[in-house]
Amino acid sequence: MNYENRQYLIFPVSELDKINFDEVLETSAETVRRSVDGTKTFVKWNESMPPSVASITTGTEGPYTHEEILEILNTEEWSAPLSEV
Repeated sequence: MNYENRQYLIFPVSELDKINFDEVLETSAETVRRSVDGTKTFVKWNESMPPSVASITTGTEGPYTHEEILEILNTEEWSAPLSEV
C-alpha cells in the first residue's frame, strides 16, 4: 500500500470531540490508538489536513509522515514494554 501522501497528527485525547470521523481514516473516538498513559492519540488522513483536524490547536505534534509516525509509535510512550516472565 502507498502511504506517500498519508499524514498523522498527535494531539491530547481531550480534543477528540473536535474530530469529524468522516474526514479521517479512523472510525470513532472509541477505536483510536492512545498513548500508554492514555493522554494522547492521533488521527491520519491522505492529502490535505481536514478542517476538523486543523481546528485542534492545543498540544499538537506533527503532522508526521508514515515513516515518522512508525518511529514514534515504537517508543515507550506508545508501546508498553513486554513484561518479563
